[in-house]
Amino acid sequence: MSDQTYLGVDLGASSGRVMAGQWDGRQLQLEELRRFANGPDPKHEIGGSLRWDIRGLWNEIKQGLATGASRFGSGVVSVGVDSWGVDYTLLDGDKELLGAPYHYRDTRTEGIMEDAFRRMPRFGIFQATGVQFLPFNSLFQMLAMRRQDPHVLEQARHFMMIPDYLHWCLSGEISAEFSNATTTQFFDPSIRNWATDLLGLYDLPRDIYPEIKAPGLHIGPLQETVRQETGLHGIEVIAPATHDTGSAVAAVPTTRTGSDNWAYISSGTWSLVGVELTSPRITSAVEAANLTNEGGVDFTYRLLKNVMGLWLTQCCRRDFAKVGRERGFAELNAAAGTASPLVSLIDPDHLSFLNPPSMVKAVQEFCRDTGQPEPQEEAAIIRCVLESLAFKYAHVIDLLEEHAGCRIEVIHIVGGGSQNQLLNQLTADACQRLVLAGPVEATAIGNVLVQAKGAGELSHLSEIREVVRKSFDIEEFQPNPDPGGSVVQARDRFQQLLSQP
Repeated sequence: MSDQTYLGVDLGASSGRVMAGQWDGRQLQLEELRRFANGPDPKHEIGGSLRWDIRGLWNEIKQGLATGASRFGSGVVSVGVDSWGVDYTLLDGDKELLGAPYHYRDTRTEGIMEDAFRRMPRFGIFQATGVQFLPFNSLFQMLAMRRQDPHVLEQARHFMMIPDYLHWCLSGEISAEFSNATTTQFFDPSIRNWATDLLGLYDLPRDIYPEIKAPGLHIGPLQETVRQETGLHGIEVIAPATHDTGSAVAAVPTTRTGSDNWAYISSGTWSLVGVELTSPRITSAVEAANLTNEGGVDFTYRLLKNVMGLWLTQCCRRDFAKVGRERGFAELNAAAGTASPLVSLIDPDHLSFLNPPSMVKAVQEFCRDTGQPEPQEEAAIIRCVLESLAFKYAHVIDLLEEHAGCRIEVIHIVGGGSQNQLLNQLTADACQRLVLAGPVEATAIGNVLVQAKGAGELSHLSEIREVVRKSFDIEEFQPNPDPGGSVVQARDRFQQLLSQP
């Protein structure tokens, strides 16, 4: 069999890239074709709202695809897009974009959840959707739009999540993909369709949502205008798991199946800590723990919790650069490895860390307000953040064991954060479990291999994971012993911080 190439567009909250997955029938090789920055659209900063530069992203994607055409020519089989969840686009009846899509960190959703609970109790929403409560979920964004921009909702005739919109740009076909639909908090897992009764209760549109397709299904051929611009001809648009976590978890190189004693951490700007199940867990106990059920490949479900993740270190690094201390992540992590351990801790998910003017000051203020020493040196600040992330992972692993009903023995860390050896070791120590780190490009790998599955080259999720094991190196981190009990004591201190207002 001749080599085949699948192009994966992988959009993260801070950067995007177009990747080529070269498949020879046994192994996969990954090649980066184009990388570009991503972030709020600067045109909207003066107005005070945070929006995505969706047109800029589309132009970058086309340039990446053109590189793929010149590099691989007729060997390209298909293209698919994944991105973060919850954010969406609205189009009018002429399929014109109704403004740049909002960024999930925009402040317009403040207080919206509390207003929503007055009309429907919190557990009622959870029963209908199985999704954890975060102020930027699509449901609350739509409610904020109804309050702030009702005229936009009145004009809306088509709702598409970010990757679905880009698939429409590629193919001209409007669709919705399962994994990203499940992040909206208006998807009903009992029927695998939109929760139209819930939408109607909140006076939100009920008829603007596309038919939901499974990961790996064909959307359509590349439309002519895109073929002319990129030089790609005769290729299909195939939906991967369009939620980036769905693609990343598809690439977890486990040999185990179902919820058989393993968990994952998809580590990047956000850390998604979870287990894979065959059906969602929708109980009052799961809701009280604020866990979520998100869809994956082969209609699996990911019972997980969102943890703030390396967003904290990214923001700290920017703060350091503003005062003339431009340092790379590897240098910062190396310095953190020499800092005194277990001095001060934070709750990474405290709202003060969502989008502060200065992350360094936010970390210091949290420590001061909780009676802990304020870390001053860069190494101490990063050490505080990474140790806190490790303890938060351990906290979530305990919750997952309780609510999934299994003993977790192995933790797979995938994504960009799997390169952080200090965090990997801290996680193994805090969780007292074996950590297997890699692959780094799990999301792009999952993206292109799900496309290969859609093209008939692979038949099941387990085959995708077998390819990952054959193709990429995995690093092992054994937990260190804790003879003096210092880690256990620090973990107890961390648990007390979780109740801070």
